[in-house]
Amino acid sequence: MQISQPSTLTVGLGLRRGLIPDLLAAPTGDFDFLEVAPENWIGVGGTHGAALRELAERYPLSCHGLSLSLGGPAPLDVGFLHEVRGFLDRYKVPLYSEHLSYCSDDGHLYDLLPLPFTEEAVHHVAGRIRQAQDILGRRLAVENVSYYAAPRQDMDEATFTNAVLREADCDLLLDVNNVYVNAINLGFEPQAFLAAIEPGRVVGMHVAGHFDESDSLKIDTHGAPVKPRVWSLLADAYARFGAQPTLLERDFNFPPFTDLVAELQTIRRLQSCEVSRG
Repeated sequence: MQISQPSTLTVGLGLRRGLIPDLLAAPTGDFDFLEVAPENWIGVGGTHGAALRELAERYPLSCHGLSLSLGGPAPLDVGFLHEVRGFLDRYKVPLYSEHLSYCSDDGHLYDLLPLPFTEEAVHHVAGRIRQAQDILGRRLAVENVSYYAAPRQDMDEATFTNAVLREADCDLLLDVNNVYVNAINLGFEPQAFLAAIEPGRVVGMHVAGHFDESDSLKIDTHGAPVKPRVWSLLADAYARFGAQPTLLERDFNFPPFTDLVAELQTIRRLQSCEVSRG
């Protein structure tokens, strides 16, 4: 199937049920694409299913999974992967991403847990990514996650991430807020992380707000406006990887829709500035 790839100068929002009225009423130009978690929408009918179909006719969809558990010990859910492939094919979705983490064993743990940064973990997760890509019939992008303690670190996060991307031959969805949160909480320079990631694999970006528990503890919430230092880091990421399609993540505590549009316009401005410099 031929799936058209979006322009890199695009901005998007997550399709959340609480935003559906605003998304349906939004004029052309407020946003360019919508991101959905396929497991939250596969088989959904009624008014929500109708809203999904209407919005999918007007906007391209991107898919960002929550429950594949790429780094987990239990076998991949092959049946679920086939369901996801059907959803991606139906809506001609060009990008499916998942988290470089795990979230299940015998059952779902309802959290995205960090992987050990070891050679064994590289081989384990890369093999599962390759298996998933074979079933999906398309490349997968993995997202760097926020974490507050690592089970073991034989290498740093950027080295681990690069090793997985190379061995799995997959792409990276770069979450800029996660880079910042991890840098503050774990004591490294966020720009150094960006500089260490190999160029050419980044196919999209996420940006979001977080909660300031203290000067040295940031909590990744997706429930607040984007902080100034994260905006600055997004500009650094564009300078390093180009102005990639970027999603503004907001999962709860929704402000007036005009406030979200203003943040999307900030993304557009940063993208345009990078293109002008290039």
